[in-house]
Amino acid sequence: MGNVTQLSIGGLATTETPPAPDDLVGEGLDLWDAIATEYGIADSAGLQLLLAAARAAQRAQEAREAIERDGLLVSDRFGVLRAHAAVAIERDARASMLLALKQLHLDVEPLRDGPGRPPGR
Repeated sequence: MGNVTQLSIGGLATTETPPAPDDLVGEGLDLWDAIATEYGIADSAGLQLLLAAARAAQRAQEAREAIERDGLLVSDRFGVLRAHAAVAIERDARASMLLALKQLHLDVEPLRDGPGRPPGR
């Protein structure tokens, strides 16, 4: 991952989030782009958490595609139906993604200037 670059817009310094790593595709890339753009994550710890979430989302997507291709149940060597191994992979990847997103504290409402309703309402 690259460094965060400093930009000057109207005399104010701001940061630009580095582009997504090349190995991210599909849901992983979509998640990276959405979160990085909306929340402007630029610190190294935040970028590592975002990368963990994006890779977990991508892994969950790959597992779901395997389940869709092979079916939810597969036969073992004795012909007994068992849950596809990708079911556990998808579950664990989703849990990892949600944990990483939670650690980014994106569920916290931004602070307001004062009490009460926002202006204009």
